[in-house]
Amino acid sequence: MEEEIIDRPDYMEKIAPYVGQPLIKILTGQRRVGKSYILRQLMAQIDRRESVQANIVYINKELKEYDNIITDNDLYQFITAKCEQGKKNYVFIDEIQEIPEFQNTLRSLLAENRCDLFCTGSNATMLSGELATRLAGRYMEFPVHSLSYCEFLNFHSLQPDNQSLSRYMRIGGMPYLKNLSASDEMCFEYLRNLYSTILLKDVIARKQIRNVEFLERLVQFLSDNVGNLFSASNISKYLKSQRQQLPTQLVLDYSQALMQSYFIHKVQRMDIKGLRVFEIGEKYYFEDLGIRNAIHGFDPLTEIQKWLENIVYMHLLRCGYTVYTGNIDTLEIDFVGQKLTERIYVQVSYQIDSQETREREVASLLKTGDNFSKYIVTMDDFVTGATAAGIQIVHLKDFLINKV
Repeated sequence: MEEEIIDRPDYMEKIAPYVGQPLIKILTGQRRVGKSYILRQLMAQIDRRESVQANIVYINKELKEYDNIITDNDLYQFITAKCEQGKKNYVFIDEIQEIPEFQNTLRSLLAENRCDLFCTGSNATMLSGELATRLAGRYMEFPVHSLSYCEFLNFHSLQPDNQSLSRYMRIGGMPYLKNLSASDEMCFEYLRNLYSTILLKDVIARKQIRNVEFLERLVQFLSDNVGNLFSASNISKYLKSQRQQLPTQLVLDYSQALMQSYFIHKVQRMDIKGLRVFEIGEKYYFEDLGIRNAIHGFDPLTEIQKWLENIVYMHLLRCGYTVYTGNIDTLEIDFVGQKLTERIYVQVSYQIDSQETREREVASLLKTGDNFSKYIVTMDDFVTGATAAGIQIVHLKDFLINKV
């Protein structure tokens, strides 16, 4: 049966200008966020546009039929055998990190001008260190994330209202959930299984982690402390209090492994006045809030602020910002988004139910002393609009629908 592919035009628009350019296009992101489907959309678009002039070669290392491609030499031989003279050859490789030293083949194919190359990968180590040096200046990375709120509405055929927003906050934006019933139980069972797969394939096996129990405890700690400011040393001390005698370096190594699988994101602190990034103290957020809720459990009454911060952070990331948490004197700004010369400041507050709360949220934004856009994102239906100082108080639903 033909599987339905729902367009994700934001990614297509970003990648389209690079089709035909002598650069390797690499789509990165957590497992099952939809990278393969975006590849298939690109293949279909090229096929429609160029028809008989295009020769498309597809390799998916998650399918058994490609088990014989084990080394980078196997990859090179397979692709060169499939390329056709007199045609535009397009090569799409899914989960390329499964092939050791794959960069040797990509670099050679690019130098030979044999084909236009597109790849996906689920681990950031594929573009780090020596590998990045070997491909420096030869590739473009396109981060792919779980569904935005607008994409979630499209996938699930929902309207932008508080009910759909509540569901988005509960089950998150993994694309496959559109195939499941409206039952949270089914969704969370899928998400728990996906979590186990990510940990096993992209963290434990890839990093040869032996202390799996500690890794799982670390994930639980991070899920319980979404949006809290702490350091690896703090985590290590906490775990010692739970009779887990593990050094700070191991906490750093395991946290790094989780980040390299795109499972969590680290947000560093920025001194807004000095425009410097602090080396100690950071916050962590999850790529997909639904997975976090599935493995941690959730109580909207006590965790709604964590949900809001995680969702706002991911929205800023999808909009192309590099995101920090801001410090200015003794005050904190939840998020500072930087994009070239553009900057945005965002405070997140579930409810602005008193003048004191309003003044507290506004104070740090005013202290920046600049004219960049400033927002307070809330779920309070009755306080939206611009303040006298030009700060926009925006409902979460509206903030997520609009690109900032």
